[in-house]
Amino acid sequence: MDKPIIRSIKGVKDILPGDMAKWEAIEEAARRLAKVYGFAEIRVPLFEATELFARSIGGSTDIVEKEMYTFPDRDGKLLTLRPEATAGVVRAYVEHNLAASSSSQKYFYLGPMFRHERPQAGRLRQFHQFGVESFGTASPQADVEVIDLLWHFLTSLKLPGLTLEVNSLGDSTDRAAYRAVLADYLKLQADRLCENCRRRMTTNPLRVLDCKVPGCVAALGNAPSIGDYLAPASRQHFDEVLLGLRARAIPYVVNPRLVRGLDYYTLTTFEVSCLHLGAQNAVGAGGRYDGLVETLGGPSTPAVGFATGLERIALMLPDSALAPPRCPVFLAAFGTKGIEVGYHLLDQLRKLGIPADTDYRATTLKRLLSQADRVGSSYVIILGDDEASNEHVLLRNMQTKEQETIPQRQIVQTLVTRLKSS
Repeated sequence: MDKPIIRSIKGVKDILPGDMAKWEAIEEAARRLAKVYGFAEIRVPLFEATELFARSIGGSTDIVEKEMYTFPDRDGKLLTLRPEATAGVVRAYVEHNLAASSSSQKYFYLGPMFRHERPQAGRLRQFHQFGVESFGTASPQADVEVIDLLWHFLTSLKLPGLTLEVNSLGDSTDRAAYRAVLADYLKLQADRLCENCRRRMTTNPLRVLDCKVPGCVAALGNAPSIGDYLAPASRQHFDEVLLGLRARAIPYVVNPRLVRGLDYYTLTTFEVSCLHLGAQNAVGAGGRYDGLVETLGGPSTPAVGFATGLERIALMLPDSALAPPRCPVFLAAFGTKGIEVGYHLLDQLRKLGIPADTDYRATTLKRLLSQADRVGSSYVIILGDDEASNEHVLLRNMQTKEQETIPQRQIVQTLVTRLKSS
């Protein structure tokens, strides 16, 4: 009796070789642009003490209440697979006293996150994010810089139908005044709100503004705007952010209902969405979190950052953003002597950094040439027993279909020269 197949866990997904061209394009663009903007890569653990996320994200958020993968270690300490990376980066910033570093205090990360959510397109229980965190400056220009990087990253990948929304949540005093007014309004609308929002009314009323349930959206039509409760300093900060976006020709929409699902945000918040993704259409989002470093035991430190979901980007990435798959050189070797000499040439090419491949299963020249076509090779080295005995090879140009005879001792340098000039 055949053994049953072990399948992947619900909500997680294999990234197969056929998908990797998209992922490589996304990750290469992320790393390249982050470094262009002066951000250095940081890697933090996949799991942390649960307390880190409870203190930073907020105990009344959906993430902490319902979505975290938490488990006891053998010594009884509660650990959590990271649902987001900002808390871990801030923990590392404090623990290693990176504030004292003479180098830039700007970091980027790439990697998996974990949340127990209802799986759907572009929204998985293990998902991947590219994000940046900038520490040490309260300047609105730091906000503009990270928004500019996010917008540059997404538009460089030619993603369609992007919209940037921005808002200001003010400082803690602004939000306290607004929260009281919003709570009074929500009490009058309680019978129109979903069960989740009725619970949020007392624990985190600003999160009601983020609800996508149609009845809640309608109930919030006349809700007070936080923009009316910003102190002059908060208003000036936001105005300077908008001025910076206009100076960089970045299109935006001010959305006074835009809040983030994490408690640590202050002042500027922003979100990039795509109309092609349906209801869950956010591609990347972030904001300023000036109090988080202090909350986690560090000195008072202004900070701003963003995170963007790679699965959602991969869903939207057009083929035009991808370089065609290509293996420049393919070895078509057959016959005992031809294979022996051919594998030696293949090894030489690879050691020089030239992508080269063959098909160990094929035994005929016809099948080898077909495989060379499939992998997009520019040149094919044809080498049978006769060529090996005569110490030459046939070099086939796959674009022109022309073939020429070249001495074996010259073929490697010939390919190096031609590929450099192509």
